[in-house]
Amino acid sequence: MKREYTIQPCCGMAFEVAAGQRICVIDAEGRQVADFFAECAKDPNEFLSPGVTIDCNESLNLKVGDRIYSNRYRPMLKVVYDDVGVHDLLHPCCRSEMYDFFYGNGKGHSNCLDNINAALRENRPIIRPVNLFMHTEVYPDGKIKVLPPASRAGDKVVLLAEADLRVGIAACSVSESDCNGGKCSAIKIVIEDGSTENL
Repeated sequence: MKREYTIQPCCGMAFEVAAGQRICVIDAEGRQVADFFAECAKDPNEFLSPGVTIDCNESLNLKVGDRIYSNRYRPMLKVVYDDVGVHDLLHPCCRSEMYDFFYGNGKGHSNCLDNINAALRENRPIIRPVNLFMHTEVYPDGKIKVLPPASRAGDKVVLLAEADLRVGIAACSVSESDCNGGKCSAIKIVIEDGSTENL
């Protein structure tokens, strides 16, 4: 079985994904971040945790073979294919307060927190996703800087679900910085069964 979707710019969608299925996240036009969040299908109190993922992988980066873990230190997903190899585990979802803080334009601004909450029909006060394709440089003095994504049109990352999940994904809404290369665009999603042999 294969399902294909397009998340329009500055929007979000939710998906039911069974253990053993692959989630292919595709940057349609290039240099677009996808905020990726997941929770266990039977218990939304167990959810994706970038902090635990950093702890378990002992790395600020994700690479093929790494797992993404829940807040209960259980594997949720495995990275099985990646064209880019540059993703962000540090930043929370953008939200109205963030736009106010940096740009003074938060009122009515589309944001990933609202978009993922709406897609999952939830009201989490903060969501810490895996920011696929987001390029955050970490310097030796601890400073960080968001750079334009390295992803090009058609680049993808494929995650293998290791549990039954509800997944919320947003095509990031930040056009005010280099986060999405200064322009918001669409993200494509393919969910399918089977092996990873033909990726």
